[in-house]
Amino acid sequence: MTERGVVAMPAIQTTPGDQARLRTGAALMTLAGLAFVAYAAVFLGLNFTGAFLELGIGPDQVDKGMAEVEAFSPQLHHYISHLHIALSGFIAATGLAIAGLSWYGVRRGERWAFATAVVVPTVGLAVAVPAHYPWGLATLGHLGPVYLAVLIFLAGVGVAYSGMRRPAMKHD
Repeated sequence: MTERGVVAMPAIQTTPGDQARLRTGAALMTLAGLAFVAYAAVFLGLNFTGAFLELGIGPDQVDKGMAEVEAFSPQLHHYISHLHIALSGFIAATGLAIAGLSWYGVRRGERWAFATAVVVPTVGLAVAVPAHYPWGLATLGHLGPVYLAVLIFLAGVGVAYSGMRRPAMKHD
């Protein structure tokens, strides 16, 4: 018990090897989260350039650019722009959540942080990625950076999980 009467409970019982795996895994997971933030920044920036379309999306995928969309319907242009802005915010927020949970929770062996850090991007990617395929939007330039971040993240998840295998300590 601490002086405030709160029981300090380590998340898991760890060995030095487990701690090293937790630190390494958490670092990789954090790096992947920050990669999502960088992707979101590029996504946001492209909205305000002549490119208008997302990273890796060009005339082969979308046959109209910003000028044509705006000429056709200024309201449609504003709507698409607002979607780009909003989505970039949610991608960045997800990346920050992954990074924070990983660096401050997973690194300490907090199982709740690990579970949340895994579930958050899984839900986002499970909803977002499949929609790219039916309309030919799953280009390497578009989803490649996301897949790279996911591979780094999964490597981190595997390494961190290997350091969390011991059962939680029992406290009275």
